[in-house]
Amino acid sequence: MIEKNASLTRLYRGARVAAAVTALLVMLGCDNDKEVDPPAELTDITTTRDVRREWTAGLGGDSERLRLALKPNVVDGTVYAASHGGEVVSMNAATGKRNWLIKTKLSLSAGPEVAAGLVVLGSSDGDIVALDASNGAQKWRKSIGSEVLAQPLVVNDLVVIRTVDGHIEGLALADGATKWAVDEQVPRLTLRGTAPPVLAGDRIIAGFDSGKVLAVDPRSGEVLWDTIVNAPRGRTELERLADIDSPARVSGDDIFVVGFQGRVAMLARDSGQIWWARDTSSYRGFTMDDQNLYLTNADSVVIAMRRSDGAVQWEQDTMKRRGLTAPAIDGDALVVGDFQGYLHWLDKATGNIVARQKTDGERITNAAVSDNERIFVQTDSGKLLVFRSAARAVKTADSGQ
Repeated sequence: MIEKNASLTRLYRGARVAAAVTALLVMLGCDNDKEVDPPAELTDITTTRDVRREWTAGLGGDSERLRLALKPNVVDGTVYAASHGGEVVSMNAATGKRNWLIKTKLSLSAGPEVAAGLVVLGSSDGDIVALDASNGAQKWRKSIGSEVLAQPLVVNDLVVIRTVDGHIEGLALADGATKWAVDEQVPRLTLRGTAPPVLAGDRIIAGFDSGKVLAVDPRSGEVLWDTIVNAPRGRTELERLADIDSPARVSGDDIFVVGFQGRVAMLARDSGQIWWARDTSSYRGFTMDDQNLYLTNADSVVIAMRRSDGAVQWEQDTMKRRGLTAPAIDGDALVVGDFQGYLHWLDKATGNIVARQKTDGERITNAAVSDNERIFVQTDSGKLLVFRSAARAVKTADSGQ
């Protein structure tokens, strides 16, 4: 268990962030003695998908290189978004017309989660704030003393918060009062990032920097099972990095998780038993449809794997080291963002790049969000951009075109 003293937690957090930055620099070869493998240059593509920008909005609050968990959330035709500068905004998803804007004066770092009439966010200083979804008025605010880099989760009458120091806390939806807490030991050296809690039936699933996945009863905080998916390996702390930083995905009784320097695996929801696992490394994460899961690995290779057994269907490796986000599904395509603010659309069936658009030239850290009509993407400079895309009609001889 981790000591929950606020000042010690903040000191620990600072050391952890510094260690994570150092680890990333070493892994990327950013030292004076080694030649750095550069990001792949973008090459010409044959565009077979039409993409148009529908509207944009400036959120402010530059978060370059902070790897925050701020991404838009679309609910019932309304998009909610937040910036590191503390602004939270509600807009019409189709037009971008603003419903309300609130300045929280917090260094927001995770969210928003929107459910039960609330908009819930976390901050870099360990503050949790709940706003009224209809007008942005603050309902409650609570300090839990440690940075939040995972989107909060609302489950019935509970808000579940995951912090960078391995702490999960269940807060009352009505007033933020603590209902229960669970702590998991965190290694000395970890990547910057935290897997958000997700709901799987009657339990909460969360991955940890130790390579472990926990199932927690939301009513009591009881740990129902834990499974080591990514066992740390190697002699050095760097080699033993085994973080699970991306959200688990749930389909019925199956749970899918992936970790850094480890494996992608399918687990049983009721027991945590591993049904299958394949070696891979990812801290970006993945998405799924009925047949496949689509994963961005640590080298920015996008991989389609069959859900039933993990067999690889295709790989798209022409954008290596471009810091690609996890894929998002856009109809019959996938969309990923990169470190230069480009969005790339890939054919789901083949992995071929079928379209490309530039945003504002700033890094895109988090996966795009789809409302089944549009794609919403937030850059690290605080710009929100909305696109609509569709496969281009195929010209045939019979059409006379």
